[in-house]
Amino acid sequence: MTNSPLALTRRSLLAGAGGALIAPLLPSTTFAQAVTALELQAKPGPLIVRPGTNSEAGTLHSAQKGPLRFNRGDEIDVQIVNQLPGPIVLNCRGINAVSGIAPLLDRKPVATGAKDSFKLVMRSAGTSYVDMRLLGDGQSLPSQVRSMVVQETDPVEVDRDEVLLVEDFRITADGKLLAPGVDPKDAAAMFLANRKTLHDIPVKPNERLRLRLINGCQRSVIALKFEDQDVRVMAIDGQPAEPFPARNNHVVLAPGTRIDVYLDIAKTAGTVTPILLHDGKDIRRIGQLVTLKDPPLRAAPLQSATPLPSNGLPIQIDLKSALRSDLNLGAPDTGWIKPLDLGASTAPAFKVKSGKPVVLTLTNKASTPAVLQMHGHHFRLLDKLDDGWKPFWLDTLALDPGQTQRIAFLAHNPGRWLLEAFTTDWAAPRLVRWYEVG
Repeated sequence: MTNSPLALTRRSLLAGAGGALIAPLLPSTTFAQAVTALELQAKPGPLIVRPGTNSEAGTLHSAQKGPLRFNRGDEIDVQIVNQLPGPIVLNCRGINAVSGIAPLLDRKPVATGAKDSFKLVMRSAGTSYVDMRLLGDGQSLPSQVRSMVVQETDPVEVDRDEVLLVEDFRITADGKLLAPGVDPKDAAAMFLANRKTLHDIPVKPNERLRLRLINGCQRSVIALKFEDQDVRVMAIDGQPAEPFPARNNHVVLAPGTRIDVYLDIAKTAGTVTPILLHDGKDIRRIGQLVTLKDPPLRAAPLQSATPLPSNGLPIQIDLKSALRSDLNLGAPDTGWIKPLDLGASTAPAFKVKSGKPVVLTLTNKASTPAVLQMHGHHFRLLDKLDDGWKPFWLDTLALDPGQTQRIAFLAHNPGRWLLEAFTTDWAAPRLVRWYEVG
């Protein structure tokens, strides 16, 4: 497959997930569509995973094909219609500061044949997704992710903007796809990139490609490596980062993580650059950059990229006045419950006044890696001595067994917000808690 395999282990995957990690340039309006209404139909859809077999997964269909693309500032009237055999809730990952959209807290489960509607305001640019996996454990079908892009208001220095969505599945010998939350037994692990087992991305010499990487996997932490290609990280979890080169041309993504990278194509015409995936056990080729036999887009690659425009998150957080709380993951009696058990009487993990900083100490008590996904806010990953933080924002974090990490955020979005947690074991349940800002 390659002469330079990924030298990664499951431990290094988790370490990376916790630390991570044409002529004129196209303006932002080239990518976005002035959509004011979005109807999503949740229904079974075919998934070609093996020749001669018919496999299905729960899919979010819409009139707009491919990634859902919007402009920053758009107000979207969303309607979800459930045509699946079980109840669902729509989960809009990374869309913060929008009241009334919190799954299970504001939006109740949508029964089979029923509808729900709400307004989605795109206050921040960035890469996100929508899914319906909160109630997906043990269902008759696994469900897929629908990628979502909110374009910056100002032009961005790229020639093209693409999404690479990676999803994982478990497939039985007779071609049936299994939902998570059940013992997969001898079912084989399978990864798809943009719904394909091998996804080609055509590029031109000296082109700058913005590639939005989304880990839409149910349970897997993954590393993606671009063989012999410089990779520059520009944003993580939908929030701009100070640009930095990806070490060894690979990026690590926990389930739910999104990383925007710039690729400046310096390869000669006809070159094929493999895109390799490592899940801590195996290496597989899931795609490739195919340099077209076209004249170079320009005489030389573009100069170093400037940072993406800020979404307005605070530059500083006053940790001295922070509310401090501990959250244990992956062990019994830690307050985490199954999503359908969340009700009006469920006590919050913590309450905080609007505008107050929060520091959470997270400890993984499980014997397997654990993942935390925070709704409503992005957070900073703190340094060991409480004397600083990593230069990027996150809303998803993976922790190795026994590991403790501390995160901080400014509670500036009033409302009730969900916390999700699960271990990277296919049979383990997805669990929830919630917190309140008011």
